Amino acid sequence: MNTRLTRALASVTWALAVLCGLAFLGTGVTHMLDDGAVCVQTDFWRNATLADSLPVRAGVEASSSAARLCQDSPSVGQRAADLGGELPWLLFGALALLLFSRLLKAVMVQGPFTEAVAQRLSVLGWFVAVGTPLAGLLEGWSRSWLVGSMAPIVGSGPTISGPLVLVLAGLAAVIMGKIMREGVRMREDLEGTI
Repeated sequence: MNTRLTRALASVTWALAVLCGLAFLGTGVTHMLDDGAVCVQTDFWRNATLADSLPVRAGVEASSSAARLCQDSPSVGQRAADLGGELPWLLFGALALLLFSRLLKAVMVQGPFTEAVAQRLSVLGWFVAVGTPLAGLLEGWSRSWLVGSMAPIVGSGPTISGPLVLVLAGLAAVIMGKIMREGVRMREDLEGTI
């Protein structure tokens, strides 16, 4: 394996992990300090026309053409729920990139077919397999709660959003980690008998 390429890839993934972490912190702080309106998309009435009697809370503007609700002076809870659509994925990305960077560093230091690499590949796989639906559920729950806080009977239930195909990729990494671990054990047994 080309160590120069691996070293460069490890550095790039570590830098991207740091950038995602900074974006996570910056987005959270600036959004909570912002005093602007909070808007949320909902597909509940996308094809319907709004009547004047739609039960929205005070200060909420509703648009049926965009299926969008906007709260002019949101509460702290509404502002935090609005962050629920962005922050879980930024945190997930930062941690996944950090785990991938650690995996590449283990490959550089110890070689590709070692117990440490197999273990780090399994950890990354489990993180992706479990973290993807969890981040999607947090985003769906936040959006559902935000819609419900603006128009109580309009909101749909929580959904899981995001690239759920990553669950398969995570499970594939777990399986590859187990295969590599068995290969490492077989190589050690073979070296011990020779």
